[in-house]
Amino acid sequence: MTGGAGVAHAEPSVAEIERQIDREWNALEPLIEQHNATRQALTAKRREAGALAARIGPLSRQVDQAMSKVGGLAVRAYKGENASALNAMLANPTPATVVHQLELLDQFARRQQADIRHVVELRDQLSARKAPLDRLITQLSQAERQLDAKRRQIDVDIARLQKMRLEAYGNGAGTSLRPAPCPAVYPGGAAGKAVTFACAQIGKPYVWGAEGPNAYDCSGLTLAAWARAGVVLPHNAAQQRRVTARVGRSDLRPGDLVFYYSDLHHVGMYVGNGWLVHASRAGAPVKMKRVDDGPVHSYGRPG
Repeated sequence: MTGGAGVAHAEPSVAEIERQIDREWNALEPLIEQHNATRQALTAKRREAGALAARIGPLSRQVDQAMSKVGGLAVRAYKGENASALNAMLANPTPATVVHQLELLDQFARRQQADIRHVVELRDQLSARKAPLDRLITQLSQAERQLDAKRRQIDVDIARLQKMRLEAYGNGAGTSLRPAPCPAVYPGGAAGKAVTFACAQIGKPYVWGAEGPNAYDCSGLTLAAWARAGVVLPHNAAQQRRVTARVGRSDLRPGDLVFYYSDLHHVGMYVGNGWLVHASRAGAPVKMKRVDDGPVHSYGRPG
């Protein structure tokens, strides 16, 4: 017997969709963390450009003043000051007068040369400061255009992942966000402030590039939590690893950071008893998970 109808394709299972989301997200999250680092670098470069422009302004005014002074000398020379001095010298042709008038002319020439040399030096200083500013502005413009294009693509990819999640789970999202006490113990001090803040964010949405107060991405959550304790962290997981002290698994305590994947594109905060709080991915709110649920790279302690 032959089949007259087309073969029906089974819908992917929840587990298959979850695995696909994991693959897609693990490819996307490094781009998000790269965006965070790029945005942070752009902010720093803009501050540098602003400081440089503030220094160029006074220098430009000095150049204008020097040029005005040289212009005044040229006008006086054009009106005949040199000729008047020469006429006076010729009208009184004694040797002493000749020597004196020649000295006056020489002094006048030297003053002109000094003023012109000063203008040239100021001009060169201005050019030396302006050239790197011009290059910096060009680099900033190019980086911002690339960032805008990347932002649009990330938004498209996140919307697609969100649709996949809704198809798999619906709007309810399945498991408990807080399956254990958070934090397990209160460590006190700066770590206590950081971990208590992180636990309080459970249930808030994931938004890439966000660092609160209403939404977070992974490094934005850890940044905001430790900022509550007065510790400044960069908005990038790999950079957070570089600025935190390395600790071993056996030494973990609430408030420590746990970094995942070989390229360090994900980070969460340890809250005790083997649990972590993290902003996991688009479509999933801030929640707890087991520390070993994912490829751990290393552990870090801020402060």
